[in-house]
Amino acid sequence: MADQSTPEATSENALSGEAVSQKPSSVSQKPSSGGVFSRRRLLGTAGATGLALGAAGGAAGYAAAPSTDKAAPLTSLGADTVMFHGKHQPGITTALQARGHLVAFDLAAGAGRKEAAALLRRWSTTAQRLMAGEAATQDDTDVARDAGPSSLTVTFGFGNSFFARTGLEKQRPVALDPLPDFSSDHLDKSRSNGDLWVQIGANDALVAFHALRTLQKDAGSAARVRWQMNGFNRSPGATAQPMTARNLMGQIDGTRNPKPSEADFDQRIFVPAAGDPAWMANGSYAVVRRIRMLLDDWEKLSVKAQEDVIGRKKSTGAPLTGGTETTAMNLDKTDADANLVVPLNAHARITRPDRNGGAAMLRRPFSFHDGFDTGGVPDAGLLFVCWQADPLRGFVPVQRKLDRGDALSTFIRHEASGLFAVPGGAAEGEYVGQRLLEG
Repeated sequence: MADQSTPEATSENALSGEAVSQKPSSVSQKPSSGGVFSRRRLLGTAGATGLALGAAGGAAGYAAAPSTDKAAPLTSLGADTVMFHGKHQPGITTALQARGHLVAFDLAAGAGRKEAAALLRRWSTTAQRLMAGEAATQDDTDVARDAGPSSLTVTFGFGNSFFARTGLEKQRPVALDPLPDFSSDHLDKSRSNGDLWVQIGANDALVAFHALRTLQKDAGSAARVRWQMNGFNRSPGATAQPMTARNLMGQIDGTRNPKPSEADFDQRIFVPAAGDPAWMANGSYAVVRRIRMLLDDWEKLSVKAQEDVIGRKKSTGAPLTGGTETTAMNLDKTDADANLVVPLNAHARITRPDRNGGAAMLRRPFSFHDGFDTGGVPDAGLLFVCWQADPLRGFVPVQRKLDRGDALSTFIRHEASGLFAVPGGAAEGEYVGQRLLEG
């Protein structure tokens, strides 16, 4: 689960330093509606600190009591801010966050294009405010009152069924055609797909929950929750230096994730500005899979057997053929008995881009643990999210190849699935999806 095109892979530091971080803007001097002070008001003198905010550090002010203009500094974790408006939606190239929620909605009976447009307008306003560290426009629960933005991101997408429900079938992208069936699928349809999809990430659990609850309330009578999943990643600063994350199997995971600094990154991940349909310009397609890890079976294997399944050393993530985590794998190397050092069915061998016609995707998942069954078996694994300009050239060919003989397939189970068209970012004064809904 460690190489570039891996549908079961996670990545922590592949995007390290790529988070879009800005200093909080000017401080509101007035309470929000209903007499509740905004979270931006509580950030105090954040904008005057003169310190840059980023993935590795930053600072801002914060005051719990509205009666004073003095502010105690937030840690960099709480002060980090991601911009809502931009060329692309947030939460795609943003560095992995410690807490995440994935939620799908179905439009209510009788709701159509008009109601969907009003909902996306409300959601976009809410996301912009919460990501800036401000309170919701009305009925804020104050769950996140004591926190800064904590790198909160909110990302919106449309499922295949959305277009028929809103009379926009002619605007449905070809790339949004349903994913094919895979032999490894054990999908729960009630936890798959959906008209609308929302991804929430933050480095504070209360900030993330606050956004989830607020957006769910914003849906009102226009849409209802179809399914919702909770995930987590390693917290920033938990290791002595930035490093690739480990998944719940204990493997270093995400070594070869594409990086925004690479020349062909945008070509692989984002729809071109002159792409078809026009409303998807600078957008991307998200494949979402709930992948159960059969940890009891996995943990019975010796470390050597686990390494043969993956094709990499468990301790360092280095290929079995030698070197460090980033050393190129020598797929032709044999041992003293003339056996391939990296087995033919090793996960890392099968998922290499040069073995899949160059297929690539940006993996940005969360781990999950939803308790234990009556026999003590953990319901745990990966909320896999991958981004690509075209899933038929990204996710699909790699997953088909994994279906044909990946050694890891014995130890995982795909239990839910979805594919969503995620339009480009909203410009100032726009809401997400406006070019589709009002075009």
